[in-house]
Amino acid sequence: MLSISKKLRFAISSILLSVGFVLIQFLPGQFKFPSIAILVLVAGFFSVWSFYEGLGKNMTLVSLFLPMLFTLSVGIFWFLLPVNIFTRIPIVIFFAVGIYALFSTMNIYTVSSSLRTIALLHAAKGVGFVLTLVTSFLIFDAILSIKQMFYINFTLVFIASFLMFFQGYWSVELEKKINKEIFLMSLVSSLIIGELSILIFFWPVTVVVGSLFLTSGVYVLLGLGQAKFEDRLFPSTIREYLTVGSIVLLSMFFATRWGN
Repeated sequence: MLSISKKLRFAISSILLSVGFVLIQFLPGQFKFPSIAILVLVAGFFSVWSFYEGLGKNMTLVSLFLPMLFTLSVGIFWFLLPVNIFTRIPIVIFFAVGIYALFSTMNIYTVSSSLRTIALLHAAKGVGFVLTLVTSFLIFDAILSIKQMFYINFTLVFIASFLMFFQGYWSVELEKKINKEIFLMSLVSSLIIGELSILIFFWPVTVVVGSLFLTSGVYVLLGLGQAKFEDRLFPSTIREYLTVGSIVLLSMFFATRWGN
């Protein structure tokens, strides 16, 4: 199976996972969420198969986080959509393209962790950054949609954010050993996003607006954190990210329906 070219492995994995989403629709309601959990594990298996050569018993295993989280986020978001062909087909296509891009991106990361630098690494980091934001929005949207108490929201948001930040910060240096600074930065960043989720709980905003707000928080913190690890945390860079965060905060304020 490993004799197959990587691109073909990416394509086969993407198609089979997309077929899995379609098949889930034919299951009884009580089996749909467990089936998503199984599909997430299958996504992890296909991730290992797709870029097996670059993986080891080290930090390269972090590259499995985003494909599995992306599968989970799309899977949960899938159930929040109206049941019709006009919403389901675009989502399947979106997932297939997204997971293929993630397999390609994570492959570049794992290979680069050994070779230190290869062509397309800069582009891969850009794709990884964008797909991290997409994944965070879908996961936050799902968490806020279940309308649980703030401490449950905080816990779920914290866990999801930590995994995304950890992978996002690791992608800068691509070290094979555990980096204490990356761990602490991920911990602090996810705590901040978790605290923002508590703010969202008491702020009368819609689920979509709240999810966008939390995602903008990930954008600011992940962007600034990656800039720090790349030694390019210049005043202009800080202003750029804080400006975006301020604009989103003001937009959320004006989009809020205050009072009855």
